[in-house]
Formats: sequence, structure tokens, C-alpha cells
Amino acid sequence: MTIYILLGVIFFISWEFHCISPALYQNEKKYSRWLIFWGYLLFLTGVLFSYFLIFPFTFRFLSTYQVSQEVENTILLSSYIDTLNMLSLMMGITFEIPILTWLLAKLGILSADFMAQYRKHAWVVAMIIAAIITPTSDVFTMLIVTFPIVLLYEASIFLVRHTVKKRRTKGEN
Repeated sequence: MTIYILLGVIFFISWEFHCISPALYQNEKKYSRWLIFWGYLLFLTGVLFSYFLIFPFTFRFLSTYQVSQEVENTILLSSYIDTLNMLSLMMGITFEIPILTWLLAKLGILSADFMAQYRKHAWVVAMIIAAIITPTSDVFTMLIVTFPIVLLYEASIFLVRHTVKKRRTKGEN
């Protein structure tokens, strides 16, 4: 968990004092700051969501899961930490959906109409991603992971619509 916070500090120091910020124009710095701030905030939100909500359910399920009476269920500290890190990293990356869609909309590759048209497909993809992320086979944990992915997708549609509208008004002037 601490490494995710330290990565933000390391990136900020390298941004301000080393090679990234001096190489950009002023308008690029504005977008970059916005992108880095929200990207890091969303990543940390995904990590915290995983740590406080998903991982307790996952750990409870895995600790009570019994293959058979002859096989004893033992959880090692290394497997506990590996599962926690994997879930945190995957949820942090998954929470970057709005940043990715904003970037694609800014480049003119993605539109809100396209995203709304393929909403049902996105929900299925969200469930598949949730099934891959969760190491358990219970539906409840998978739905807990699916819900924020779908919510982020819906927020991304709004963000893309706003971005495209803003880009069109600037292009008309």
C-alpha cells in the first residue's frame, strides 16, 4: 500500500525537478497536471476500494473455502500479500477508465454516442474483467468489482460527451 503512495511522490519529484516538466509547452503542462492529478487520484481510489471492500470478502471466502476434508486449508503470508497486491494493482488500473476515455476523446478516436451504443457490450466486458480480477469464484465479490467498473464507464460517457462538445465549440470559434 505504501508503495502506491510513494510512486506518486516519486513521480511528482521527477515531474517538477527533472526531465518531464521543462520539456513541455505551457498548454501541455496544464493538461499534463490535470491528467496526472486525476489519474493518481483515481488509481488511489481503486487501491483503497480494493483494500477496504473487495479484499476482506476475498480473504474471507478463500479462508473458508475447503476442497475436501482431507485437504487442510493453509494461507501463507506470502499468498496473502500477493493476493492483496494483485487486487490493489488491478483495481487501481481499472479505475483509470475515465482517464483513458478522456484521452481517446481528446484525440478524436472515441465518441459518447459510440460508447452509449455499445453500453451492453461494455457491461459484459466489465463482468469478464471482474471475473479475471477476483481470485474467488463467488458471484458476490465479482458483482462488487463489476459495479464500480460500470459506474466508471457511465461517468466516462458523460466525460467524453463534455470533452467532444468543448472541442467542437473551440473548433467553431
